[in-house]
Amino acid sequence: MPILAIAASSLPPTQAQTANTALTIRADVQEANSITGVVTATGNVKMSYPARQIDAIAEQAQYFSKEQRVVLTGNVIVTQEGVNSIKAQTITYLVSEGKFVAAPPNNQQVETIYIVPDRELATTPATSATPVEQIKPSFKKQRVSPP
Repeated sequence: MPILAIAASSLPPTQAQTANTALTIRADVQEANSITGVVTATGNVKMSYPARQIDAIAEQAQYFSKEQRVVLTGNVIVTQEGVNSIKAQTITYLVSEGKFVAAPPNNQQVETIYIVPDRELATTPATSATPVEQIKPSFKKQRVSPP
């Protein structure tokens, strides 16, 4: 399986490698055009960028070295920190900005899932409370039997 590693750092090469900033693309086939600076990867594409905890799968990826831009196409799923995800037909990743731009297939939508920690739950200690069955919403008034 061919591998392409792209250094996305302004550090000297030895420091960039130790800082784990390589953006790696694995695929069945990869082609690089030295004139345009475009690398095209096709078939079982897997992208990994450990420095930003990003992983992606797609049918194709194109890396535009001059713009530091990766365009992933075909059933793209990008995950960050192992939990947040974006699913789309095409996702463009602007490496230097750390920004994703997603486009859906025709007549569909992009799906994004963010796991958002509930700060209130994290800071409030668990206590014994009234069982849920006994709680009555404030907008519900109790029925009073007629006299």
